[in-house]
Amino acid sequence: MREQVRFAVLGPVSAWRGAVEVDLGPPRQRAVLAVLLLAEGGRVPVDRLVDALWGAAPPASAVGSVRTYVHRLRRALGEDAALIRSVGDAYVVRALPGDLDLADFRELTARAEPARRAGDLHGAAVHLRDALALWRGPALSGVRGEFAQVRREQLEALRLSALECLLGIRLELGEHAQVVTELAGLVAGHPLDERFREMLMLALYRSGRQSAALETYAEARTLLAEELGVDPAPALQHLYERILRGDGDLLAVRGGGGPATVDRHSATPDAVTPDAVTPAPSATPQPPSPHRPSRPVPAQLPSDLPGFVGREAQLAQACALVPEGDAPSATVVIGGTAGVGKTAFAIHWARRIAPRFPDGQLYLNLRGFDPVGAPVPPAQALRTLLEALAVPPRELPEDQDALAARLRTVLTGRRVLILLDNARDAGQIRPLLPGAPGCLVIVTSRNRLGGLVAVDGARPLRLDVLTAREGRDLLLRRLGAERVAAEPEAVREIVELCARLPLALAVAAARAADRTAFPLAALADELAEGHGSLDAFTDADQAADVRAVLSWSYHALSPAASRLFRLLVLHPGPDVSLPAAASLAGLGAAATRSLLAELVHAHLVDEPAPGRYAWHDLLRAYAAELSAVTDGPDEITAARRRMADHYLHSAYAAARLMDLTRDRIVLAEPSPGVHSESHTTPQRAMAWFGTERAVLVAVLKEASAHGFDVHAWQLAWCVEHHFGRQGLWHELGVTLRTALQSADRLGDPTALAHVHRGLAQAESYAKRTGDARAHIERAIELFAKVGDVPALTESHRQLSVVLEVQGDLEGALDHHRQALELLGPDGDGRLRSWILNGLGWYHSLLGRHREALEFCATALELARARDDDYTLGHVLNSIGHARHHLGAHDEAVTAFEEALARFRHVGGVPWAEAHTLASLADSRLALGQPDRARALLAEGVRILERLGHPDAGAMREKLAALTPDGDRAAPSG
Repeated sequence: MREQVRFAVLGPVSAWRGAVEVDLGPPRQRAVLAVLLLAEGGRVPVDRLVDALWGAAPPASAVGSVRTYVHRLRRALGEDAALIRSVGDAYVVRALPGDLDLADFRELTARAEPARRAGDLHGAAVHLRDALALWRGPALSGVRGEFAQVRREQLEALRLSALECLLGIRLELGEHAQVVTELAGLVAGHPLDERFREMLMLALYRSGRQSAALETYAEARTLLAEELGVDPAPALQHLYERILRGDGDLLAVRGGGGPATVDRHSATPDAVTPDAVTPAPSATPQPPSPHRPSRPVPAQLPSDLPGFVGREAQLAQACALVPEGDAPSATVVIGGTAGVGKTAFAIHWARRIAPRFPDGQLYLNLRGFDPVGAPVPPAQALRTLLEALAVPPRELPEDQDALAARLRTVLTGRRVLILLDNARDAGQIRPLLPGAPGCLVIVTSRNRLGGLVAVDGARPLRLDVLTAREGRDLLLRRLGAERVAAEPEAVREIVELCARLPLALAVAAARAADRTAFPLAALADELAEGHGSLDAFTDADQAADVRAVLSWSYHALSPAASRLFRLLVLHPGPDVSLPAAASLAGLGAAATRSLLAELVHAHLVDEPAPGRYAWHDLLRAYAAELSAVTDGPDEITAARRRMADHYLHSAYAAARLMDLTRDRIVLAEPSPGVHSESHTTPQRAMAWFGTERAVLVAVLKEASAHGFDVHAWQLAWCVEHHFGRQGLWHELGVTLRTALQSADRLGDPTALAHVHRGLAQAESYAKRTGDARAHIERAIELFAKVGDVPALTESHRQLSVVLEVQGDLEGALDHHRQALELLGPDGDGRLRSWILNGLGWYHSLLGRHREALEFCATALELARARDDDYTLGHVLNSIGHARHHLGAHDEAVTAFEEALARFRHVGGVPWAEAHTLASLADSRLALGQPDRARALLAEGVRILERLGHPDAGAMREKLAALTPDGDRAAPSG
């Protein structure tokens, strides 16, 4: 059974299906619905709708626009679209009884009069309270134009008449002291309306305040004379005379007809039948209900943003935090960087859950980050909230603590939602928190308000930039489906160039909306040309100017945090660690941690993972602009050098731990203020390389681009072993080719030799053996020239690998012999085991398997003595190869399985693991175990495909050849 749709016009025009508000579209579209609803089932011709929307000067397209609005309303109502019917050249809303708040209001006020006549004053008061509770603010609020104003005044007359009736009944019931405050407010708001002044005089007199009652009359007499040139009405004069002489009969409270001065009031307001009204955009915080609390209910939530999109996961998370029943009040802090849409999200969420807070919804802008005004002091905020809850200003204490206590008292027993927008800090919020159960406080802030979370139990809810899909949906909502669908690639570029920041996307969408004749590709090109600048996101309205909005957060920083924010733009990203940020700034770790916390607190940087800091492109562009005008060239150069020093020395320390046999390079001392990272084990070194992988490639490029050529080639040396071991062929090639440019500029033969040797390795991995051989032979030539024997030894060993791929096994064996001779009897033991293993490997490839096992046995002894998993894996692989070809397949399996275990234990050598799996599969197949062989090959294929390794195709064909019945489907992924 579908949920009933309820409509509301006593306030902003809205529609609700159950507790969910229907999006009725833009203001004029809502206006059409309002006109139809206020006809209360009657036919509304199209020309009357045109008059209501545009008055005496409608555009030529007015009739067509009305029909479009009706079509869209039907679509918005979905399965309830039949509610709006066409009858000739007119429309009618087929709403059922009870579907419209105005109809409910009429029915409830109509019930009050018979109850009053029957002497049921309490019942009459309940009906009138419920009727008045249907009003959620001024009827049709926000609507401009004379026609709408007339209708609004008629509806307001209905409300005031009902209120007059209720107050008269309350006076009859002896509630004179309770109604004084409300009557005083009505007199202040309607100073020329003698009805409320007459009741106020009576209430004051019955409360023992005769002089105040007489002063109220004197004020009326003076005001009427000055404004209208008349005397008070006879009824008011007569009451004044009775109060003046202290008439005791006025103190009598009668159970039926009430005092003579209020007998003239009817419980049923005169009927007003407006036939057309132009309504305002919906600001309805809750679905209308005929059964509302009798207290005045504030409904202050701003209008929902028409272009709000996405955020479903965050909305679900937020809704789960809403307190139920007598659960303690909750506070939710919505945080995020400037322009990420915190206020829009908070309002959208608040309006969605408003029905769960029937005693009111309050909104207050605390101006924590305001371009012109100071933050709202807590005492002022407390007064504003209390006045919204109908506490008279004259009854408010001066002391802030007393005000906070009064707020907690007023909120006791009520379910109220309070939205505190743009808070500065926890101290501004803490006095405003309710103490009683059932309330919800939503706070938005650019700061994290960690104290509110830690001390007061607030729940944080962080907003990030939009997803790519949400960004596209935002443009679709602003620009229309047809325009967005026509240029999908331009839309994608715009979303990314705006960094998926809602404010930037809104500015870009506004620009596109103003230039409907321009293709979206033109806007994308404009944004791309200005990438790295915020010029494309400027606006005359500071609230919509990205640069201005970001500046409000920046100017709240301490000077040291401001400096760090600017210097961070020199880091190429994608993120930065605490030690790297400390080196960049030339500060200690503790001081930098504090400054980064300040930036995170201000949402100018994010901490997506512990100890890792990042920001989006528009924040980077803003920091770059600031740095260009604030920081001198010497400071920028020094910061860049410190950053390059940091990564070079950190990477060198990690590389030495991971490859102890490798020849060394000599680094210059780091700059003062650099805090390079230390690594205690090879595993931690490898983990550091994995974490910093993208950063290292970017830093190397930056170093080369800014003339730090020594840093560039030496950093390439540092990452070479890790990238090769991990199978990161692309990154390896990029870094080494960049390093070669720096080495060429330096003209340093040592630098050139190391880079050529690295490029030989990269080209070997890529199976470009011709290029690899040219690079390694050039490296051997240069190392021989400079007399670097350890590097020369390693280069001969590496040349063997290239020759192996080219099929020159004897040449490969010869260069391994040269490497062993260069190493000498006192050379490094680990390197010796590698060379001996190579000699065994090439003997086995040449069919000399028993000789191979002799070399490998010595290599194995050396590796086991060091418990060197990585070397053991390779030596055992060579032993398995020789034993397999000698027909000792069981022994080969044993060797391959231990090799596999060693590789997996050390980690980070997937390509070696894959090739060992293939060798093990050969031995399993030789033992008559094809199923096990297929499983091993399938696993190897998955690893090589993941790496993009050039051997993946050959191994896949090998697997296909083993697949039963010709099924060649290789298990990839």
